[in-house]
Formats: sequence, C-alpha cells, structure tokens
Amino acid sequence: MKIVDLLTPPANLKVVITGGAAGIGAVIARAFHEVNAQVYICDINPSAVERMKLDYPGINAGVADVGDKRDVDRIMDEAVSLLGGIDVLVNNAGIAGPTGNIEELEADAWEQTISTNLNSQFYFLKKAVPLLKASKQNPHIIAMSSVAGRLGYPFRAPYASSKWAIVGMMKSLANELGPHNVRINALLPGVVAGERMDRVIDARAKAMDVSFESMREQYLEKISLRRMVTMEDVAAMALFLSSQAAVNITGQAISVDGNVEYL
Repeated sequence: MKIVDLLTPPANLKVVITGGAAGIGAVIARAFHEVNAQVYICDINPSAVERMKLDYPGINAGVADVGDKRDVDRIMDEAVSLLGGIDVLVNNAGIAGPTGNIEELEADAWEQTISTNLNSQFYFLKKAVPLLKASKQNPHIIAMSSVAGRLGYPFRAPYASSKWAIVGMMKSLANELGPHNVRINALLPGVVAGERMDRVIDARAKAMDVSFESMREQYLEKISLRRMVTMEDVAAMALFLSSQAAVNITGQAISVDGNVEYL
C-alpha cells in the first residue's frame, strides 16, 4: 500500500455525527459521505435535517435534543439499527452560549450551555463506547472542543468552561479506551468563517460597545495567520484522524485555528 493511500479513511465506515445538519457538522457529514462512509446525523432543527436528507439522500438523519438523555438513547438506537454498529463517533453538537459579565449571566443559560456542549458528549459516549470496542475498523471518537478549550475567553465563561471540560474528558478517555484499541482526540477549531461566527462577533461587539467591523478586525489580529479557518479545514482533519495514517494518534487536543494567540 502506498503511504498516500493511508490518508483516506476505509470505505463503509459507520459514522455517527451529532449536530450534523448545519455548520461544521454538516460539512463533516458531507466529507465522510464523499469517502463512501455510512453516515448517520442528528440535529435539533427538523428543517435542517430534512434539507440534509434531500441534499444527500445517502445520509441517514434524525431529530434529537442532544442535551436530553432520552433523545440520545432513542437516536442512538435508531442509528445502530440502520448502520449495524459504529466505527466513528463525532461528538460535534454545541451552542455558543451567552455573552456577558459572569455576574450578569442567567443560571438557565449556563446550564443550557453545559447540557448541550458537555453532557451531550457523555450521553453519546455512554451508548457508543461498547459498540466502538467491538469495531474492527480503526474505531475513533472525535470530541469537538474549541480554541476556547485552551485559552481563557472573556465574557464567554460558560462556553469556554464546557470546551475545557471536553478536553479533560478526552484526555481521560484516551487512557481508559486505549487498551481496547479505541482512539479519541479533540478538535479545537479557531475562528471559523460563517454565520455562527458572525453572530458571536456581533454579540461580543455589543457587549464591548464597538462596531461589528472593529470587533471582526480584533479577532483577526489575534490569529498568527491573520485569517479565519473554514469548515472544510476542520472536516479534512476529521477525515485524517479517521484514516489509517492516524492509527497511533490518540489523546491529542488538535487545534485547527491558524494559531489563535489569545481571545
């Protein structure tokens, strides 16, 4: 086998992606679909799920609130029934959470952020790990964190807290699952171009009482490459980590961010 052939994941991988109907999740789903994986996605947005099914008839999809354990149990049972198992779990679902001074944040907003970003990953792992242990196809977990999972993030404490916790969980599970030949890594996207980032910048601009354009420029000045990354950049890394070229990569928090220096 040529070394270059190791860079493409094997065909027919059984892949489950949370938050897979929009944004980074949808691009990751499309990427796995392009390499002939069997893909199942879930998302809380029914219209986005239907649109994904129409655009990519080969991708299976369901509607679920990932912060609700009952929904996760139901959707995982459906995914396993359709796919016949799991080789790759992409724990991608997440929300931006509130923006503001810690003393002004509502407890409900904090709890929703932790539930969606962190608890959901636990719920899916609890269901998926026994199946991944049984997989013979280079089983792998991608835990979606953020550059905010390695840096402090003023006015975004709920989001940053959840993303740091994801890295800690990943590091622990790398030790726990390694003897079972199950790998796990965290992806830490930086400033990702798109509508979601625009909303984050707008909220931060309002919190700081500056213009959107000024806040956007401030974000770019914090990046060594002085540019945002794309969702395709993140999806490409997800494919690499699920390929034979990455069989000895586990327990790593991998930034795809152009080197964000501070937030």
